[in-house]
Amino acid sequence: MAEENQAVETQPVFSIEKIYVKDLSLEVPHAPQVFLTNESPEVEMKVATRGELIEEGFYNVSVTVTVTAKLENEDKTMFLSEVTQSGIFRIANIDEEDINLLLGVACPNILFPYAREAISTTVTRAGFPPVMLAPINFEAMYQSQGQAVEGNA
Repeated sequence: MAEENQAVETQPVFSIEKIYVKDLSLEVPHAPQVFLTNESPEVEMKVATRGELIEEGFYNVSVTVTVTAKLENEDKTMFLSEVTQSGIFRIANIDEEDINLLLGVACPNILFPYAREAISTTVTRAGFPPVMLAPINFEAMYQSQGQAVEGNA
């Protein structure tokens, strides 16, 4: 019986404990005039991720997505929307290197669809057509950040 309990305690653990919106904002600085234009905006998206240990075995991971739509001809911002989608993940009995991979790739892959939906809903409620954000390759992002750190060492 003791051997069974020990085997259970050493099993790798990766679970979602909580998914939540940490921050959500929308700005429409040139309303109502921006609603009178027929010009298609140029949409720019920025993404940042962050993971941190909050207590033994529990990590908080955040994906911040900022979407800005600007009118090129008038150099006016139609809207700026930003969401920080976060999650608390339980990670135990996993190598440190693999934990970093989970925090940089797996967790953001879980959180991004929630962030994408929050941006789309918020922009739609502001009176604009929905913004359909393309999926992100967090593995490539993680690898490029790792190479940047190695290049600075």
